[in-house]
Amino acid sequence: MTKIAIAVAIASLFAGTATAGNVVDKSVVVPMTLVTTDGAGASVGTVTVTQSSGGLVFTPDLKGLPPGDHGFHLHEKASCDPGEKDGKKGAALAAGGHFDPQHTGKHEGPEAMGHEGDLPRITVGADGTDTTAVTAPHLKSLATLKGHALMIHAGGDNYADEPAPLGGGGARIACGVVK
Repeated sequence: MTKIAIAVAIASLFAGTATAGNVVDKSVVVPMTLVTTDGAGASVGTVTVTQSSGGLVFTPDLKGLPPGDHGFHLHEKASCDPGEKDGKKGAALAAGGHFDPQHTGKHEGPEAMGHEGDLPRITVGADGTDTTAVTAPHLKSLATLKGHALMIHAGGDNYADEPAPLGGGGARIACGVVK
């Protein structure tokens, strides 16, 4: 009986280790391109998304972007194509709005209970690059990202709808489809 218990304990230990290792090692690389009203443009690098116990970790390897803070969001649809809103053509509008499966209608930041597409803002250095990882604690699975687009906005994000809607990020400047 003792030998069986020891064998079960050892098998459980290895099974637990394998499962934990697999979860931590899962990742997806999202190619990012500049976007305009004419469509996708030049590559600006990639964002690697990795599962962790604290949420999904987004690690950019970006270049050629304007320096400063930029709103960073997960959008509803898997498209970076231009679209039209209120009769005006716009860059990457085919991606739809921010991912909000719970229909909260709230832009409250990555730590609050607003829409799930609200990611931590990114900060691009004076040289146009960013490699600083950010974590979205409310997103736990890579499967959540599939079939959506990552979006970088021209301006920063104040994680509120005042004084400007959707954090004030403004125009969409770079986009990548999560496959």
